[in-house]
Amino acid sequence: MEVLIERMMYASRWLLAPIYFGLSLALVALGIKFFQEIFHLLPHVLEISEADIVLVVLSLIDIALVSGLIIMVMFTSYENFVSSIDLKEGTEKLAWLGTLDTGTLKSKVAASIVAISSIHLLKIFMNAKNIENEKLMWYVLIHLTFVISAFAMGVLDKKSKQH
Repeated sequence: MEVLIERMMYASRWLLAPIYFGLSLALVALGIKFFQEIFHLLPHVLEISEADIVLVVLSLIDIALVSGLIIMVMFTSYENFVSSIDLKEGTEKLAWLGTLDTGTLKSKVAASIVAISSIHLLKIFMNAKNIENEKLMWYVLIHLTFVISAFAMGVLDKKSKQH
């Protein structure tokens, strides 16, 4: 009975595979949004201000960072919790594939969240004249919370590797 339960529990890891595949659908949605932003920008590029172009570009960078984060989470989590990804000889392989553990992934996710939050905060600052001071304060506090959390996670991860 114990062996059967353990085999079923081990096999249940495959329930995660559709979730990780679902993240690839989120990439499709982000890709559509990315090109939608570009197609909205290009016809008006000569008419809109430099600040507005920068805001659109920051949105595009935001989408790119989130997309990279999804790839990292999708592949690393799949390899750590479901199965290794077997690629044929001569197939292009991401250099970090198979090298990230969950602790490293957690640190990279935290750093990515800080980067994404930084871009969002920069977009807000570029439009600061239209945002009330109390909201600006909350945006900064939330961003600082992400920064401090990422820093603390990095310190804890480093300490746990030393022991």
